[in-house]
Amino acid sequence: MTIATATASLVFDGKHQLGEGVLWCQRTQCLLWTDIIGATLWRHHPATSVTQSWPMPERLATFALTNDDDRLLLGLASQLAWFNFSSNVVTPICAVEAELPHTRVNDGRCDRAGRFVFGTKNDAADMAACAGFYRLNQDLTLERLALPPVAISNSICFSPDGRVMYYCDSLSKKIHCCDYDSAAGAVSKPRLFADLSAQPGEPDGSAIDSDGYLWNAQWGGHRVVRFAPDGSIERMVDVPVAQPSCVAFGGDNLDILYVTSARESMSAAALLAEPAAGGVFRHQLADVRGLPEARFGGVPG
Repeated sequence: MTIATATASLVFDGKHQLGEGVLWCQRTQCLLWTDIIGATLWRHHPATSVTQSWPMPERLATFALTNDDDRLLLGLASQLAWFNFSSNVVTPICAVEAELPHTRVNDGRCDRAGRFVFGTKNDAADMAACAGFYRLNQDLTLERLALPPVAISNSICFSPDGRVMYYCDSLSKKIHCCDYDSAAGAVSKPRLFADLSAQPGEPDGSAIDSDGYLWNAQWGGHRVVRFAPDGSIERMVDVPVAQPSCVAFGGDNLDILYVTSARESMSAAALLAEPAAGGVFRHQLADVRGLPEARFGGVPG
């Protein structure tokens, strides 16, 4: 089988240490992402080429859109919080894994019912699998999902009907999925979705398109891969940097693939060879459309 391959192009040369968490807001027609290590939220409006940034009080790993365009739900390193663009105010919601000082919030995405599902990452040198997966419900209660512990949570996304959740431990080089009760949010039947052991790179951030195919940024692999619902590789998009980190669908028709990247841990020689590392890339899709990003349905209490 011949696998189609295309190449993404640079759209914003941010030189981020750890660009991540990219999302597209259809209402504002803006692209948002974070530089985790830089503790900075970024927003770019393609129609005007205006780019803005906001410093955060600690590392910002992930975030979610809400029903209020002035407000984001933040996944900061140690806590969940609200952020208001108009006031620049960060308001805490709850701590996350306060009993585990070496972990931090990592990947996250809203399920189809508007609850925020996220995972954590072990930053300790041993990289032991002690981190977990959580859900912030709309009433702002936090619960741990009944999934195995991991070292680096990633690839969290949901099938178009919301009945399947995808996730991974990046160190395992395997993407898993499980049944997800879209009404109650219960998880069951965890199983292997795709084994990347023989592929370059590790699975990082993912997004689901309107056909139910999973697009995964492969850290260390110079590429984004589109997986069919059966876990087979359908196509690849080459990225001209080693560390693509997360993907999102944007544009009027959700037919532009956006990809964040990082320059974390790269040597001077590697950065010389890949000067665009840490930038944001895009690839125009001819035959694929994304899905509107689900929004967190909770409000400040």
